[in-house]
Order: sequence, then C-alpha cells, then structure tokens
Amino acid sequence: MSEAPVDPTAQPLFFCGIGGSGMLPLAMIARGLGAEVAGSDRSRDQGRTPEKFAWLESKGITLFPQDGSGIVSAEQVLVASAAIEDSVPEVVRARELGCRRMTRAELLSGLFNAAPAGIAVGGTSGKSTVTAMLGWILHACGYAPTIMNGAVMKNFVTETEPFASAVVGGGDVFVAEVDESDGSIALYEPAVSVLLNVSLDHKSMEELRMLFRNFLRAGRARAVNFDDEDALALAEGLDNVVSFAIEHPGARLAVVEGSIAPDAEGIAASIVDRQNGAAMHTLRLAMPGMHNLSNALAAVAGAVAAGVPVHDACAALADFKGLARRFDVIGTSSGGVTVIDDFGHNPEKCRATLRTLKAQPGRVIAFFQPHGYGPLRQMGHELAETFAGELSGDDITILCDPVYFGGTVDRSEGSERIVDLIGQAGGRAEYVAERAAVAERIVQIAQPGDRVVVMGARDDTLTVFAKDLLARLA
Repeated sequence: MSEAPVDPTAQPLFFCGIGGSGMLPLAMIARGLGAEVAGSDRSRDQGRTPEKFAWLESKGITLFPQDGSGIVSAEQVLVASAAIEDSVPEVVRARELGCRRMTRAELLSGLFNAAPAGIAVGGTSGKSTVTAMLGWILHACGYAPTIMNGAVMKNFVTETEPFASAVVGGGDVFVAEVDESDGSIALYEPAVSVLLNVSLDHKSMEELRMLFRNFLRAGRARAVNFDDEDALALAEGLDNVVSFAIEHPGARLAVVEGSIAPDAEGIAASIVDRQNGAAMHTLRLAMPGMHNLSNALAAVAGAVAAGVPVHDACAALADFKGLARRFDVIGTSSGGVTVIDDFGHNPEKCRATLRTLKAQPGRVIAFFQPHGYGPLRQMGHELAETFAGELSGDDITILCDPVYFGGTVDRSEGSERIVDLIGQAGGRAEYVAERAAVAERIVQIAQPGDRVVVMGARDDTLTVFAKDLLARLA
C-alpha cells in the first residue's frame, strides 16, 4: 500500500531524473499547482539536451547536479522511479535526512485521484497519442483539462512552451496516460477508463490481463477497443462501456465499411454511432496509419464516455497536429530522402509504424536503437519477427547498441543477437555498434525515394540525431 498522497503545495518536491519523459510533465503540473519544485538529472550533467533543462529553470524549477546537493531538508519529498538505484546520491542523502520517497506513479495518481473527473488512458501501445487527442478534444470543447502526457503535444507548443508534454488546466478534468509496466496502473481511480490494447511488452500476458481487468473495473465508465481480443474479453459483463472498433461488428462507435481514405499525410473515415440512431460523423486526421484511426476512435470514445457529443469530438480532431516523435516527419532532403522520427520501441509500436510506411511506395531504412538491455532480452524475438515480417527484401534494418546511461544492468546480450534473429526470420539487418557510425552508413546507402525512420525510446537525442541526419543527407 502506498502512503497518503502528498498535497503538492504543502511540501517541496525534488525530482530525481526530472528531464525524463514521465518526470518532466509531472514536475510541470506540480509546479503549476503551486508546489516548490527542484530536481536533478544525469543527462543534464552529461550535457545532453541543455535547452530542455534551461527551459525548466525558466519555469521556476531549481536544478542541481546529481550529487545529492539538492536534498537539504527532511521536509522535501524525493520523487524517483522505483528503478533508481539506492546508490544514487539523492537517494542516499534523502535516506540520511529521513525524507519521504515517492514514485512518479504515486505522486501522479494522488493528483489524478484528487481531480473531480479523471480520465485514464491505458494499454500497451498508443497511450500518448490517445491522451493527446483526448486532451485536445476536451480543450477544444471548453473543458480546460489538465493533461499529463509522455510526449510533446504539438497543439500546445508555443515559443514559450516548446516542451508541452503537460497542460495545467483550470477545469475539473484530469487526463493522463497510466503505466502498466510497473503495475502502478492499479493506483488510479478514474471516472473513465480507456483501454486501447493488450500485448506483450514489459510483463507477461497473464499479468497484463489482470492489471487491465482491474483497471476497467475501477472506472465508473469505460471506453474499450473491441478490435483487440483481450480488451474485448476483459470488458465482458461490465456496464457503462463505450466500445469502438474499425472491424468488430458489435462496437458502438465503428467505421462505415468502405469509407476509409488513407494517404501519405493522413487518413479519413466515416464514423457511425450505433447507439444514436446510427448517426454518421466525418473524422479526418492529419496523421497517417490505420493505428492512428484506431487511436482517434479511442479518443472519441473516451470523450463520449465523459459526456462530449460524438460530432464535437470528431470535429476537434480535424485540428489535431500530432505528437513529437510519433511518426514525426522531420523533412525530405534535396536528394529525395525523407527522415521520420518515431517512438517505436516494442513490437506493436514498431509494427504500426512499419505498416504505415509500407502502405506507401519507397524503400524503408529502419534504424532502431533499443531502449535498454532488459527490454531487449524480454522482447527480442518478437521485435526480430516484427522487423523481418513487416519489411520486404529491399528494406533494411540497422541496430546500434542499446541506450545506456549507467547503472548495474546486465549488458551481456545486446543488439547483435537481434540482428541474427532478424536474419534467421528472413529479414535483412545490420549491426553497427556506435550511433555516429549508423549515420555514416545511412548516408552511404540512402537513395532518392527512401524513407529513413529513426526508432527508439528513453533518449531525447534521437530527435537531434534525426535532424542532423537530414542535414547530412542534403
């Protein structure tokens, strides 16, 4: 059992790893609610993404080296991932002073559960996109939501808010993506539970089914993807379900057969609401891919479960601009090579991205940087099958060593094994240990009409890599 949630205005908060995709927006929400916020980050000490840390300081957040110097009082609450080693200086100092320690999920769930109307987005893949879509719908419809995301939401980016992965609203609604990988999804008490899909990622399928079943039961209303067999089964017997699907014939919100119109820049379809006299609505997205059509249906269903009319939700999505690092087209070089930055890091996310690419002509060069040695061991076979199965003979996959920022993780098995597995499954892959050498290899082999996709998680510098690669290809 976790301790009672912290009143964010009552005690100073210190975020260990404040620049991370999950920590940064939470720190911004806590700061927006009036908390005194400070933090440290190993990436800052290493000189990575200095502009992001300068922006945090401009928002009134005090930053320290990750040497324990920022922990000075027993009144401070240390917010740190459960995976942070006990040897990290902040953890050592907090223990010496008797500071309370909370995980990111404990703090977030406390803030979320205190909101009058919390909408939680769960599932193995698509959470950030659906959270952003849902947040934008509610914003456009005047609900003034607070939004907690793991990615920068382009609709909310301005000159003064370049890292808009969080929005502090003035309304009753709190929209957040919730994480199943560490089991913390069980901490949330949503008014609306949105379940997208259930597939292998950080936990076994048995564990995932149990977590998502309880997640659905915790909600007072639910939005559920009936195209996903596990999600459909988990919703059986529950009431207040707004179901959605592209193919399943029993869903409330569904796509009219023959109405899907995809192109390289987006996708459109006619949506039918079977509970409202089979009323039809037009849905247009400036994002390509069938998975994004499913994501949009999920966002509409979540909004409907919260009381938004289907028409209003669909209309708002016409202005949705997408997220950074979610099939984010960086540009096309003068030589005709397009570079795309993408968060794909597990089999399902990678499959969705590769299928979107293969729906259009042109060779694919997929550069994949694994987001850790542990995940690579757990899902290596599935990743290899995904790259081998989704790409054709002319395409190529390139893997470098997994991202590693230090620590005691077992590094005995790396990317070489995955390259071998891709080859055994009939695919074409290369192992290039250093990322800098990957760029040289891509420049060497890229041809007009190629699409180069840069894939991976937990490393903001992948976007810098993608932009530099585009410049080199020019």
